[in-house]
Amino acid sequence: MVEVLCRGLLFDLDGVLIDSTPAVARVWSRWAIEHGFDPEDTVRRAHGRPSITTIRELLPNADHEAENQKVERGEIEDIEGLVPLPGAREFLNSLHPNQWTIVTSCTRPLAETRLKAAGLPIPPRLLTSNDVKFGKPNPEPYLKGAAILGFPAMDCVVFEDAPAGIRAGKAAGATVISFTTTAPDSELDQAGADFILSGFGALSLASANGSRVIRLHLTR
Repeated sequence: MVEVLCRGLLFDLDGVLIDSTPAVARVWSRWAIEHGFDPEDTVRRAHGRPSITTIRELLPNADHEAENQKVERGEIEDIEGLVPLPGAREFLNSLHPNQWTIVTSCTRPLAETRLKAAGLPIPPRLLTSNDVKFGKPNPEPYLKGAAILGFPAMDCVVFEDAPAGIRAGKAAGATVISFTTTAPDSELDQAGADFILSGFGALSLASANGSRVIRLHLTR
């Protein structure tokens, strides 16, 4: 068992708190086929980053905002099979509201739709792609996420499942715990994850008293 000390917790959304993989794959596969791209490669590119980033890469001369709105509409409308990952609801409910937030590459409307569909709490200071200029793997999302909790990023733990998010957390100076819900261990390790866990089942909260130190116990 390993003990990790911190003051704030920053959670990615998809692949960390909720399982939206089937919906994401359906929407992006349809978009990829429509534009003549390989669906599997497109889904892989899209995971963990703002959707408009993937669109700009694949369609440099397109109307990026229009394409992004099309993808977002599809994702908001498709919530079939969307569920919280095991242990996510219980872990969030055990935390003080001032100690955690969500830092996601989703837009705010999409993030709120998915949280409501999964029955998870929506933090009062949710940070989405609408709140940053540069998305993951840039450190801006996690630097801002830590700031809204009132802590430096170095005093926070980031929970991620995608290499882009891991790189963002590490670049911000945070400790990064990665779940093996999306990418293989080798990719998570290469991206710089400090700890690689199977999920919330390998994590326990030893103490979290208000704004004091949070003690996490990790079983690897």
